[in-house]
Amino acid sequence: MILTDELLNYLETSTEETLALIEQLCKIPAPSGKEENRAAFVKEWLEKQGAKGVYIDEAKNTLYPVNCEGKNEIVLFSAHTDTVFPDLEPMPFVRDEEYMYSPGVGDDTACLAVMLMIAKYITQKGIKPKCGILFAANSCEEGLGNLKGIKQIMADYQGRIARAYTFDGHYGALVNECVGSHRYEITLETEGGHSFGAFGNRNAIVAAAKIICRLSDCDIPQNNEGITTYNVGVVEGGTSVNTIAQKAKFLYEYRSNRADNLEKMRVFFENTIAQARAENIADITVKTVGVRPCTGDVDQAVLEEMSKQAVEISEKYSGIPCLRKAGSTDCNIPMSLGVPALCVGSYLGSGAHTREEKVKIDSIPVGLKIAAELILGYCNAEK
Repeated sequence: MILTDELLNYLETSTEETLALIEQLCKIPAPSGKEENRAAFVKEWLEKQGAKGVYIDEAKNTLYPVNCEGKNEIVLFSAHTDTVFPDLEPMPFVRDEEYMYSPGVGDDTACLAVMLMIAKYITQKGIKPKCGILFAANSCEEGLGNLKGIKQIMADYQGRIARAYTFDGHYGALVNECVGSHRYEITLETEGGHSFGAFGNRNAIVAAAKIICRLSDCDIPQNNEGITTYNVGVVEGGTSVNTIAQKAKFLYEYRSNRADNLEKMRVFFENTIAQARAENIADITVKTVGVRPCTGDVDQAVLEEMSKQAVEISEKYSGIPCLRKAGSTDCNIPMSLGVPALCVGSYLGSGAHTREEKVKIDSIPVGLKIAAELILGYCNAEK
């Protein structure tokens, strides 16, 4: 579609409002599972723009259904509200002539603000979608949030969502293939004791180290276009330098864009744990803390149509190549259920998942145009 002069004028004059909205959102802490304040803010903001029927579900998603009544098929547009940071106090926000700086400013606050500004335009102009459109400011995308928010949406709208888009990341790439993962917390417990007086007792930290080394001595599954990785991300335990550790634990994950490779890694992991238990190096407890599925039985023709269109839109407004890639995003859930889904970027910046994250200010007008054409492509030309 071609953006109308009226819409282009709205987008051009909305940059400062979008930047202000990003700043407001950044100042509302939202660790995964604790997004209620951002959810409430988004609901109130949408209602101030005239949105009707906005609600917050039990997973702390803020949802704005437009023309979703009856049996209308629904296109989902989402951006997540949570950040990777545990802070419950407002984090710093700084803006200069070129950048905005704040933890989480890009991932995914900028994308959320861009989507909300298009929802505002549709609302205030009384634009009627051809199908149902569901705007979602969803929870728990990051880390051990385990995609709880998008899972809730797909369950509540089961069988009705025909296509899904999530706004996340830079507009130089889009994700149209899912990287699945399995994540575990492994806890080791022993009798421990004094480092001199009880020397020889089992040490939980040593036991953890042995298992970590074995997990790292892995023959990664290989096949065409399959990429598989593993990682130990957190290790903790022990009491003091002169104490034989009674307890230790670590977080371990493996990822792949191929379900059969995930299965091979699962077997390797379970065999490694079974061997350690047989050797009685510690009492071992394994807890699954996250499962992200790979792509399921998706209509590839529809996915290709969506991908081609999104690439063309992104390149038209950004002037830079838009690459297709695999990734772990909210799209994992609809794609695992056979619903074609894309993750589309709407800003440029750097430092995602660090406290030095920044967003280039002049990328926001580009993101607004990308989101506008993508969303309004599912709307009637007339009000």
